[in-house]
Amino acid sequence: MNIAIISGSLHPQSRSYILARHVEEAVRSRGVDTDLIDLRAHDLPLHTGTGDCKTAEVLALTERLRAADGIAVAAPIYVYDTNAAVKNVVDLTGRAWSDKPVGFLCAAGGRSSYMSIMGLANSLMLDFRCLIVPRFVYATGGDFANDRQPDMCVESEEIKERIDQLADALIKLAGALD
Repeated sequence: MNIAIISGSLHPQSRSYILARHVEEAVRSRGVDTDLIDLRAHDLPLHTGTGDCKTAEVLALTERLRAADGIAVAAPIYVYDTNAAVKNVVDLTGRAWSDKPVGFLCAAGGRSSYMSIMGLANSLMLDFRCLIVPRFVYATGGDFANDRQPDMCVESEEIKERIDQLADALIKLAGALD
């Protein structure tokens, strides 16, 4: 089994990257392979609706997602929605998401936008028949130690527990769909 983990923020001191690393550790500690995809390391074009956006890098990323049994998306929430980089990856890689369980880890500025991930979740369910893990992680700046510093980590025990629960649910669903 293989779980792809997308770190969707482009920020140099990304909170969602920290969430991605924590879920990667949780999944690996359960004996499951992971493939961490940090969008900061990829030069992806904006989706234009044409074949011009199917670059070699996009095709390689599509194959990595297609090979995954499940996908965890660690995304920042900007202005009450998932950031554009994550939506762009979904647009670029499309059918590679089909019929996979998908879990979400959200890093946000405040507690008010906890439902923001639902637009993307609904799109994945309707467009690609993804099975959305109903337990997701939602963290704000106060949940991180040394926020925006090189040694930043998840400090909140509640968030760590939710990451573990998400990892368990994603692995269980990926195994059941196999």
